[in-house]
Parts: sequence; C-alpha cells; structure tokens
Amino acid sequence: MDNIEIERKWLIAQCPVDLNDCECLEIEQAYLSVSPTVRIRKENDTYYLTYKNSGKDEAGLAHTEYNLPLDRESYEHLKEKKDGILISKKRYLIPLDDGHTLELDVFEGTYAGLIIAEVEFDSEEEAYAFKAPEWFGEDVSGIAKYKNAYMALYTA
Repeated sequence: MDNIEIERKWLIAQCPVDLNDCECLEIEQAYLSVSPTVRIRKENDTYYLTYKNSGKDEAGLAHTEYNLPLDRESYEHLKEKKDGILISKKRYLIPLDDGHTLELDVFEGTYAGLIIAEVEFDSEEEAYAFKAPEWFGEDVSGIAKYKNAYMALYTA
C-alpha cells in the first residue's frame, strides 16, 4: 500500500506565534540518494530511514513515502555515507484555525535564517484549495531549491 504525502511549502519572514509555546522537534537529516530520495533522520531521540519517490503531480505536491525505523548506531553509521551536508533544523508544530498543523522549519547551520512552513493535506484538491494565513510568504511548493534533498547537495 502506498503512503502518499501531500504537502505545500511557503517561505516565512516572521512568525507571529510565540514558538516557546509550541511543540518542538530537533531534526537532523542526511541524504544517501536523491533520485530516488533515500534519507536518514534523527528526530529528537527517534531515528529512521525514509524512501520517497518523485512527485506524482505536476507541482510536486504529492509523493509516495515510506519510513523504516533505525537505531542510533545504524543512523550514525549511515550518516557517514551521506551525500552533501547534514541538514539541521528545529521543527515547531503550530495548530492552524482550520484544523491543519503547520510544521515550521527553522534551519540552523548552513541555512541559518531560512524559515519554511509546510502543511500536509489529505488530498491534492484540499492542498490546492487551502488559503494560507496572511503572514505566510511566497509559495515555494514546486521550487527545487527549497527541497531538503536539493539543499543538502547544493549548499547556499
């Protein structure tokens, strides 16, 4: 069975929410392959390997994604085999008024200062119908340079 992830992304200049009040995940991730995408991720104290295919629609909003659990030792071993740089970020989970959850990624290291908002949807129709809050910036959903895999290989 396919695990379809449908998401949109926006640049954020300034977040009007106090992030201290939000759940926060400390994330680091590395890419073993970008076509297809094979990624390892540490999310707080949880480790996993993710396989993603390329987008299923023209804008790249939908793709198949599988997550497999890893232990810390496997993660550390695979991290040494990464292509490009390690991506580090803090992900804040912010409930939106319409019932969606905003995943606000505040990047560190090479991409310090970059803030990207992601919202996941149950369908492509829902994704296209979504009205972003006024404080969201440019929609960068289909722009390759804002995909983490691209960022890992082609640093700023």
